[in-house]
Parts: sequence; structure tokens; C-alpha cells
Amino acid sequence: MTDDATTPRPGNPTTAAPSSVHLRDGENGAAIGATFYEQVGGRPFFVELVNEFYRGVATDPVLKPMYPEQDLGPAAERLTMFLEQYWGGPGVYSEQRGHPRLRQRHQPFKVNPDARDRWLLHMRAAVDQAGLPPLQHDQLWDYLERAAFAMLNTFDD
Repeated sequence: MTDDATTPRPGNPTTAAPSSVHLRDGENGAAIGATFYEQVGGRPFFVELVNEFYRGVATDPVLKPMYPEQDLGPAAERLTMFLEQYWGGPGVYSEQRGHPRLRQRHQPFKVNPDARDRWLLHMRAAVDQAGLPPLQHDQLWDYLERAAFAMLNTFDD
């Protein structure tokens, strides 16, 4: 047995397969086994997760001004569709909005460490409240945390 970074052992993050990777029946075939989307309960799970997240955003003095609509409903629907698609659900997000281009879509907004941390605070509360089993909880949180760090586009206050 070798002792390199790809050797499976507890606590080695390089051994975990990305949760959005699914076995497929052929190159472009249907997923074999349950996707993360199916494991967590499909659309109802993501709707509740996103609604809980936006309850926090609605009262946040840094994040709320970043949303163009007074009603956070359209933003919540976009995030729900994106998360559904990412985690193996329907591809409605791309059908309606094209490629996600997350960094490009967030470029007009000042996403500094404070904004990132506030986003993570509200998202963490939503994820924790969702009551997922540990494996799904950790998979979801790992992705959301990495995504939040990737959206940083300034260190200015």
C-alpha cells in the first residue's frame, strides 16, 4: 500500500469523490443510483433550505442591498434552481438562464470577506436547520463553503 495523497484514509480530503459526480449508464446516460438531489428529498428540501437562508439575508444590512428586487422571491427561485441542478436534479436553471457562470454573475457586487462570511453565516444556519444525515450535511456544507470563498472579488471594505 502506498502512502500518497490518493491513498484512501480517514480525514484525507483528497480521497472524497465530488458529490456531484454520479455513476452513469453510458457516457451521457441516466444516473445509476440516487443522486444527492434524490437522497435529500428533491425540490422540497432545496426550497426550504433556500427559504431559510433568505430569511437571514432579508435582515442582513450588508447582504440585502446586493439583491436588486425588493422581494427576495426571484433570487430565492434562482438559487433553488441552481442548487437543484448542481446536485443532480432538473436542469431548469441552465434552460432558463444558460451556464451558471457564478463568478461572472457575482462580479457586479462587492463580495468581500465580510459579505462572504455573512453569506456563510446565514447558509450555515439553513443547512444546520435542515436536519440532514451527517454525510449529506458535510457534502452540502463543503460545496457551499468552497463556493462562497470562490465568489470573493475584492478585499476592500
